Amino acid sequence: MNINDIQNEIIDEFSMFEDWEERYQYMIDLGKDLPLIDDKYKIDSNIIKGCQSKVWLHAELKDDKIYFTADSDAIITKGIIAILIRAFSNQHPKDIIEANADFIDKIGLKEHLSPTRANGLVSMIKQLKMYAIAYQTQLN
Repeated sequence: MNINDIQNEIIDEFSMFEDWEERYQYMIDLGKDLPLIDDKYKIDSNIIKGCQSKVWLHAELKDDKIYFTADSDAIITKGIIAILIRAFSNQHPKDIIEANADFIDKIGLKEHLSPTRANGLVSMIKQLKMYAIAYQTQLN
């Protein structure tokens, strides 16, 4: 599946819920299902700067695709990074670089986060893209 298809799938899933209580619960559930980052990658250099809570993000390039793993010490934040990893993991670096994250606005996530969490969300997307740029440079 390409990034747009995955993002549309996420939009469809979020539209099934009546209110934000249900959407938050869904995000928490997604966070619980997040493939955990190996403890050896839970290091300071993998912490995303700009997040209120701790979020560790690790990326690996395999067969010209980036695979992300992550963890967070906060349940909502863990759900947010789980959504982003679902959208951008197992994709070619060039596709991640060129992809937009409009689906975040379409599910209404940003407007339902505190300002500090919204800033953290932007930092998470930025870090995913930075990994993609670094790996794309290696591939060139």
